[in-house]
Amino acid sequence: MELYRPLWVFFERVGNDPRICIAHIGLFATLLQLWQSGGFPDHIEAYSYEVMEVARISSRATYHRCIRDLHDFGYLQYFPSFNKKRRSKIILVPRDLPVCKR
Repeated sequence: MELYRPLWVFFERVGNDPRICIAHIGLFATLLQLWQSGGFPDHIEAYSYEVMEVARISSRATYHRCIRDLHDFGYLQYFPSFNKKRRSKIILVPRDLPVCKR
């Protein structure tokens, strides 16, 4: 069985990335927890307010800036729904990151 190692890869990459702040790290950790609690699916579907509450981000602007930064910097893939009744899709591990076999 193959398991992705997104947290290990994330921290290895952010150590050399001055663009990443604590809000990015908290957001990524929250997304990782949602991914894990969902049974490690191919992608996560979530409303922004669900993620913001757990990540302790109170501003929508901060949430959207951080998730778009993580997308733009290559840490995840983000597909916003632009519909209040549909969850956005988030893929934590882009296909080019290393995979650990277990």
